Amino acid sequence: MSQADLNDIAAFLAVARLRSFTKAAAQLGVSQSALSQTIRGFEARLGLRLLTRTTRSVAPTEAGERLLHAAGPRLDEISAELNALGALRDRPAGTIRITADDHAVQAVLQPALRRLLPDYPEINIEVMIDYGLTDIVAERYDAGIRVGEIVAKDMIAVPIGPEMRSIVVGAPGYFAARGRPASPQALTQHNCINLRLPTHGGLYAWEFARGGSELRVRVDGQLVFNATPPMIAAALAGLGLAYVPEDAVRAHIAAGRLEQVLDDWCPAYPGYHLYYPSRRQPTAAFGLLVAALRGWG
Repeated sequence: MSQADLNDIAAFLAVARLRSFTKAAAQLGVSQSALSQTIRGFEARLGLRLLTRTTRSVAPTEAGERLLHAAGPRLDEISAELNALGALRDRPAGTIRITADDHAVQAVLQPALRRLLPDYPEINIEVMIDYGLTDIVAERYDAGIRVGEIVAKDMIAVPIGPEMRSIVVGAPGYFAARGRPASPQALTQHNCINLRLPTHGGLYAWEFARGGSELRVRVDGQLVFNATPPMIAAALAGLGLAYVPEDAVRAHIAAGRLEQVLDDWCPAYPGYHLYYPSRRQPTAAFGLLVAALRGWG
């Protein structure tokens, strides 16, 4: 087998796994046109169609599925062994791909990276901001960061931060005009700023608990975002109530720009965890990242 064949198989696997020439080209660091030409040349040499292409999707043919299941695990094993060999070098090196939401990046990842990266210039970190429950194996991430209560049970989960709370906040002007909700149920009468979760495409139901009672409230309002920072900005502008991590708005509350309501209905929950597959063979670089993240306390 030639090096060209190996390169072509790797290109095919990227497209077949991601079901997208655009995403595969970005992952491989090549142009979409170059990737398409590579696949066409590979198919021509084999005399077989490996991918079915439409204007909306890409999917493996029967021959493509056979190659995907036969070659994919073998190349993954080779890649894992090469990474393990790289860990034997004097200085840890390599790229670590992580998926996390924007608050996790700000609250736990960036402080860890400030401790780690200056001492290890050959370690590179790629971070993808995502609020969904990403399949890190399928998407080829090394690890993810999510709150502990939603991490899949088949993953190794390492706590990397303290307990958290989400709280309801609004601007003083909003409360002056609309009043304060006396209970979570009263939020249905308020203009609330919603968060859309990409995993299911639905709006997040605000979760509350007190004295053993738990409530999930479907709120309504004029604004919907898919990230925390614009929700906070909208609350600061007096456009509605937001349900956001307490530490993200603590400074605004202290300065009087935001006020908190329903405090006794907002309990703490498990903080952020780094999670990764149990069968993953950690590299030296990955081990250093884990140690830096665990240094929060």
